[in-house]
Amino acid sequence: MDTIVTTGLTRNFGDNIAVNNISISVKEGEVFGLVGPDGAGKTTVMRLLAGLMAPTYGDAWVYGCNTIKDSEQLKNYISYMPQRFGLYLDLTVQENIDFYADLYNVSRKKRKEKIAELLAFSNMTPFRDRQAKNLSGGMKQKLALACALVHTPKVLLLDEPTNGVDPLSRRDFWRILYQLLEEKVTIFVSTAYLDEAERCSKIGLLHQGKMIISGTPDEIKSQIPGILIGIRCKKSREVIMNLKKELSPLSASLFGDKIHVVLPGESTQILQIVKQLLTDMGVNAETEIINPSLEDIFISMIASDTGGVSNVS
Repeated sequence: MDTIVTTGLTRNFGDNIAVNNISISVKEGEVFGLVGPDGAGKTTVMRLLAGLMAPTYGDAWVYGCNTIKDSEQLKNYISYMPQRFGLYLDLTVQENIDFYADLYNVSRKKRKEKIAELLAFSNMTPFRDRQAKNLSGGMKQKLALACALVHTPKVLLLDEPTNGVDPLSRRDFWRILYQLLEEKVTIFVSTAYLDEAERCSKIGLLHQGKMIISGTPDEIKSQIPGILIGIRCKKSREVIMNLKKELSPLSASLFGDKIHVVLPGESTQILQIVKQLLTDMGVNAETEIINPSLEDIFISMIASDTGGVSNVS
């Protein structure tokens, strides 16, 4: 069952195209990660799926509901956690969850067991009487998630939920999300962290409102348009400028102390060409063909100007 479906989803703000002709499908119990830098259009997509904004063109359906025509019915099935979730800082953890239970009309009979469950799996039980303003950033995000889950949604929309959260809290947050998958909850999450994208069932790479590519992480990694070579050397910035000048690579970027360069052609031949060029430049370097990361894919696809959607699923 496809829980989320969009066809040609487009949203304009005047002359600015924030979301450009996006068509995706997400199955029940999947985690779909929408990945892209700030300004890529991730929040606009989230608001369109939540029924908070009408598309300029195209349509979106979530759990069988058209996000505009069936917006009232849609509220029964989804929970949307924006970047700044509306926690009440002067209320305790328990009081915040009770407040959202009231908003969602969760019966008194059901909420006691549900809230105990939410507090337990988020490890928040010891803090139920602590005011939200006295929680750490990671704990606030876990509380926000508990509030979003109190009415047992079928679809969870999370807009950069771990932005600014420490690595340990990010890990805990994803542990909770994986537990939800056992209950067949569909999760649509946006993130700027490519390591988080590795945790998703499927991902879509968004750039300037366009979906550059979508599929599973492994499918996407297989789509790099060339051979990826790693180079470790001194004066890497000077070397990368010369590589761009002499070889016109599909992309060339610095990754820590390494240069990652993507070139078309056969792997053995290209590696020899790079080695010879570095020798001619008088550069002592370690070179190797490496497996691409999602970051490599994203950078190379932006650099090669794919122009439109490349769907590998």
